[in-house]
Amino acid sequence: MTSDTITTKDGTRIYYKDWGSGPVVTFSHGWPLNADAWDDQMHFLAQNGFRAIAHDRRGHGRSTQSSSNNDMNGYADDLASLFEALDLKGVSMVGHSTGGGEVARYIGRHGTKRVAKTVLIGAVPPVMVKSASNPEGLPLTVFDGIRAGVAADRSQYYKDLALPFYGANRPGAKVSQGILDQFWLWSMQSGQKNAYECIKAFSETDFTEDLKKFDVPTLFMHGEDDQIVPVHDAAKKAARLVKGAKEIYYPGAPHGLTATMQDKVNADLLAFLRS
Repeated sequence: MTSDTITTKDGTRIYYKDWGSGPVVTFSHGWPLNADAWDDQMHFLAQNGFRAIAHDRRGHGRSTQSSSNNDMNGYADDLASLFEALDLKGVSMVGHSTGGGEVARYIGRHGTKRVAKTVLIGAVPPVMVKSASNPEGLPLTVFDGIRAGVAADRSQYYKDLALPFYGANRPGAKVSQGILDQFWLWSMQSGQKNAYECIKAFSETDFTEDLKKFDVPTLFMHGEDDQIVPVHDAAKKAARLVKGAKEIYYPGAPHGLTATMQDKVNADLLAFLRS
């Protein structure tokens, strides 16, 4: 297949990039970014004998800005459509942040018949929002604030969000202006409606039952200074729901650790994929 898009059952066009050859590794990106956020990892793995594939989630990047199905079920089914269109098998699925939820919901809905391994990096599961059953979660008002920011002045909101995303607001942080600028650029390629509706998807979806269906080798990677998806209510809990899961925690690392410490992340990812 030579096209760089596939079309889902509801007519949504999903853009993807496909680099290298060898065992397949797919990448699901965070909110409100696109597949380009994975370029460092994809290029590295393509140079090390893997076929790296990343797609733009519906409503993000170069995919259709669909008015409907901007939720985890829709995202997971789009990913399933990509797997089927490209006939991908023995896949190692990698997801960052919202993309980690997408991976979890894919397995919850479609199983692991095409999956060999999973890697969740700074991922949102099991559930972000605070509730009686998740008292350590973030209050709903936090996510209401994100919605307000996106609706009122999304351009400035994304510029401001880049700072805690990459830990650039921490004393002594060394984050280039280029990294901050690319976050804004990628974010602005998402549709406002799509980005707005995705907030509910990544914050309120409960992935507990999805995680219990994981039956392949799984690695959780998370920055200990993640200001976006706090580690204590994410990987620390999610890993306990996946039998035999491996965990790597990075002291002082931010949410956007795939960019700020790409060499270490890439090395750890490669080691797991080769194990």
